[in-house]
Amino acid sequence: MSYGINSEELAEYYSDFKVSERILLTGHSHQAWPNIAKKGIIRSWQDAAELADLKWGRAFEKADRVRAGFKMLMNDDDGLIALASNTHELIIKFLSALDLKNRSKIITTDMEFHTVRRQLDRLGEENIEIVRISSSPIEDIADRIIKEIDDKTSCVILSKCFYKNGRIVKNLGTIEKECLRMGALLLVDLYHVMNVLEFDIKIEGLTNSFLVGGGYKYCQLGEGNCFLRIPHDIRLRPIITGWFSEFNKLAETKKAGEVPYGEGHFRFAGSTYDPVSNYRAAEVFDFFAENELTVGKLREKNLSQIKLLAKLFDAYDFNPNIIRKENNDDLSLSGGFFVLITEYSSQINLELFKRNIFSDFRENHLRFGPAPYVTDEQLTFAMSELNEIIKIIGK
Repeated sequence: MSYGINSEELAEYYSDFKVSERILLTGHSHQAWPNIAKKGIIRSWQDAAELADLKWGRAFEKADRVRAGFKMLMNDDDGLIALASNTHELIIKFLSALDLKNRSKIITTDMEFHTVRRQLDRLGEENIEIVRISSSPIEDIADRIIKEIDDKTSCVILSKCFYKNGRIVKNLGTIEKECLRMGALLLVDLYHVMNVLEFDIKIEGLTNSFLVGGGYKYCQLGEGNCFLRIPHDIRLRPIITGWFSEFNKLAETKKAGEVPYGEGHFRFAGSTYDPVSNYRAAEVFDFFAENELTVGKLREKNLSQIKLLAKLFDAYDFNPNIIRKENNDDLSLSGGFFVLITEYSSQINLELFKRNIFSDFRENHLRFGPAPYVTDEQLTFAMSELNEIIKIIGK
């Protein structure tokens, strides 16, 4: 037990997802939702049925609750939060606001999630210079990025915690300072940070940066709840823009062809959306608050689970030619999941699934992501089943 988080007791709140009947080790990818989330789904139906087109007032209240939840997780009291159903929608709006004609250089890393990786690959085909910095060694990645920033750089895009191996990037604040000096923008992906790693935007030195992430993973909000944190004084004009950006100005007379933008987060607004996801997310944020499931408590629990997985793995003394730990360093320096390197990742993942154990893999990275409702007994059983699978592979 950690900080009073008892996995057995907590699991009762997730019974709809059958967390006690199967071992869900995909917490880094998609955590179970607490049963209370269903209340939000029902409430959204009731509001739509009762209010018809007037439901949007209620829907916007739920969206504001979601914004407040994300800001709280970042300790951000100054930034603006734009919401969207996925990070890709937000990232392409961000990219569309850049001056790529005069600043055609974008700096990133070779360990970014597919949303960024694919979009930048495509921009590279259109003569945008994409500079990819190696994610290894992790210790000096910030310094190597800074050396590439010049007056042709429009932005730097990278993750605080890499999705494939869980490595955490330090000294992001130094990158922000250099971006400010050279007139470039910085966008940091926080998807593998939110609600599992303690993050303070002021301590990180990122108050002038764009931050993107969502609630599909550790926040337990489900699909459709992603955010872009925007520095308060930014007045960009994204080319990709939805009519919600002028939602409050529709009654005003404007010149033909004029494209007005709303203030604050409305600059990055989209258009008509399904508000059910925000209703669900608002309930989950309230659930975490009411049960005092703070990030500090959740990280402590998560770290104890990862250390247990590592300890159990070491005890089995696996053949390193078949499977080995990705990280032998201090696990507190890594994100919320446990990573193993093996050429048999796909096969092992399938065999675990046959045993009612959910894991996942990226290329040769086999990933185990515990969640607060996963018990130590479940983790122990998962490692014992991994041992049986490795025995078969090694024959």
